Parts: sequence; structure tokens; C-alpha cells
Amino acid sequence: MEIKIKNINPGEKEYIEIGCLRVDERVNEIVRFIKLKHGSVEGYRDEKQYRIALSDILYVEAVDDRCFIYLTEECYESRKRLYEFESILMGGNYLRISKSTIVNLMKIEQIRPALNGRFLCHLVNGEDVIVSRKYVPDLKAKLTGN
Repeated sequence: MEIKIKNINPGEKEYIEIGCLRVDERVNEIVRFIKLKHGSVEGYRDEKQYRIALSDILYVEAVDDRCFIYLTEECYESRKRLYEFESILMGGNYLRISKSTIVNLMKIEQIRPALNGRFLCHLVNGEDVIVSRKYVPDLKAKLTGN
């Protein structure tokens, strides 16, 4: 696959063009990645609203009917429910790993087995999140591309 980058003049609208023989899963993955880079959600901290780039999210966690968005160094509360995040992030590099957590697979440094058939994901910020037994097969399938 050849990659071409073209500089445009100031004032011209930026664009991305993909030339392919057919639209397959590889092309769809590129499109999802590009859309994800430009997507954002709102988060709240100290009674202020912030725009959070989807690509900056490490994981989203639901705790006591509240949803929290974790970045490398910050945490924001969201008014969205976990199932809403799941639909926003679906198909990208995100995966539901437990009843209450969705993780960004691109922010995982290491995965290792834990007790009782669970797995432990060590994230780039040093935090660990647990993959429950129910979601281990989904994680394995996503990582192997199946």
C-alpha cells in the first residue's frame, strides 16, 4: 500500500482520500480510526464542561449510576451512560471488558492472566483494569483480529 501526502493551500478544506480496489475490513478500520481521531465527547469536572478527544480516553467506567472518563492524568464525569459510550466507540479500538468498563486497546501496555480466568490490563498511565471472564474471549478475538 502506498501512502501519499499532499500539501494544500491555506483556505482550502482538508480532506482524506482512499484509493482501493474494494472496500474491505482494512479500509473500514482506517475510516473508523480517522473518524475516532476527530470525535469527541463532553466531560465535566469542577462544574466546568470540557471537550475530550475520543482518542485520548484510556477507559470509561460506570460506578453507582455515574460514568467516568479516564485520561492519562485526568478524570471527568459524563452524563452519558456506559451503553451510549459503547455505541459511540463501537468498531474502533475500544472494547467492553466488564459489566462496568470499556477500555481503549491502544492504551494497553501489557496484558497478563489474573485469578479465576480473568485478565489484567496494565495501561499507559500505570493503572490496571480487570477483564472479567465473560469478556476474555472478546478481548482475545479483538487482539488476534478474528
